[in-house]
Amino acid sequence: MSTPVYGNFQPFFSVVICTFNRADRLPQAIESVVNQKETDWEIVVVDDGSSDNTFELVKHYIGMGVRLRYLYHSNRGTALSRNAGITAAAGLFVTFLDSDDYYRRDHLYVRRQILIENPEIDLLHGGVTIVGSEFVPDKNDPERLISIKSCVVGGTFVMRRDKMLDLDGFPPVRFADDTQFFEQAMQADLSVARIDIPSYVYVRTSPDSLCNIVERGGLAGIEEYVRGGGGAV
Repeated sequence: MSTPVYGNFQPFFSVVICTFNRADRLPQAIESVVNQKETDWEIVVVDDGSSDNTFELVKHYIGMGVRLRYLYHSNRGTALSRNAGITAAAGLFVTFLDSDDYYRRDHLYVRRQILIENPEIDLLHGGVTIVGSEFVPDKNDPERLISIKSCVVGGTFVMRRDKMLDLDGFPPVRFADDTQFFEQAMQADLSVARIDIPSYVYVRTSPDSLCNIVERGGLAGIEEYVRGGGGAV
């Protein structure tokens, strides 16, 4: 059962945005949710130890009346930050938005229609527009690049919150936590469906994205990033 933070009202979607020192890009992500055709949502921003003005930015949106909640912890990485967002979520379904990505206006609307028409679906994913390179490091061989089209993209996951909790959330790894989570869902024999409407805009041009960090320096690049106090990106 989700947290009763809105009295008798339960949002259909909880949009979890994990972020670290991206106050320059976070507004685009938040506003892409605010401008959705679908209005039955909340935003949960999980700040993984930012030292920029992320808090002041989020406070501004809350002051504008945006249904947004803010969590802060320090340098746990993307997987554990996503799990904190799942735990705090009040929605029936939890979905994600990386803080340097954004939704097209019909993103949540289309997915809600599919989920209502197909109530057996536990996990819906897919539907990406790529900005920048479509190639990312292979989790099993980071020196090898593979097409995003052959991968799952965690930002597109939409899943019943109770099912996410049953799976214990994302595994505590620094890279490819979404792939491992997806594999767990498949092993649990959950009902998984893919959508191809490309309304999630995946921005590959951010130098601080994990995929770009790994592409430049391999898994050792992530270790260096973590030692330097890097958080969820």
